[in-house]
Amino acid sequence: MAKKQKNQQPTDEPIALDVQLSKGEAFIEKNWKTIVAVLGAIIVIVAGVYLYKNYMADKELQAQKAIASAQVAFAQQQYEQALKGDGNSKGLLKVIDEFGGTETANIAKLYAGLAYANTDKVDEAIKYLEDFSAQDDDIVSPAAIAALGNLYIQKGDNEKGVKTLVKAAEKADNDAVSPVFLLQAGQVYESMGQNDKALDLYNKIKKQYFRSPLSQEIDKYIERATK
Repeated sequence: MAKKQKNQQPTDEPIALDVQLSKGEAFIEKNWKTIVAVLGAIIVIVAGVYLYKNYMADKELQAQKAIASAQVAFAQQQYEQALKGDGNSKGLLKVIDEFGGTETANIAKLYAGLAYANTDKVDEAIKYLEDFSAQDDDIVSPAAIAALGNLYIQKGDNEKGVKTLVKAAEKADNDAVSPVFLLQAGQVYESMGQNDKALDLYNKIKKQYFRSPLSQEIDKYIERATK
C-alpha cells in the first residue's frame, strides 16, 4: 500500500469520510461502522416504502405484523433483540425463515445484515446483505449496497469494496448520496495508491453531480490525487 501524506487533516464530509492516506487501514477501521450505522438510520426512516401494498396477500400481511417489534428494536439499537426476538415476538431471523418469498422477508434480510454489522459480526452481515434483493429505488437499495461495500473493505477486500460502492452510486444516481459513495470509493483507491482511479471518480462527481454540495469541495481531492 502506497505511503502518502502523514499529516493529512480530516475533513467534515458527510458520513465521516475523513481518510488519512498514509493509514488506509486506520481509515477503514475507524469509519466503516459509522457509515453502516448512518445507512441503517436511512433505511429505518424510509423502509416503509418496501412494505406498502394496496392489496396485500395474507402471508405478506402476517409478515408485516411479525416484523413490527423487530423494527422497533432495531431503531432503538437493540440489535440482538431485533435479530432473535424477545420471547414474545419474532425476531428478524424468524421472519426470514417463516415468511420467505415476501417483500417483508426481503427487507428483514437487510435489517439483519445491518444488525449483524453493528454487533461486529461481519461475515453474517455480508451473508444477509448479499441475500437481500435490491429493488428499483434510489435510496434504500443503494444504501444497502454501499453498506455491503463497506463490509467488504472491512474484510480487507478493497477492490470488491470500491466496486460495490461505485455500483451503489450508479444505482442511486442522485445528488444526495451518489457523490458520497463515489468520494469514499475514491479515497479508498487513494489509500491503495491507485490515484488514477480515484481521480476518475472525483471528476465524475464534479461533472455529473455538480449540484451536490460535495462538488463544491471536490477540487481539493482532484488536486491531491493529481500530485
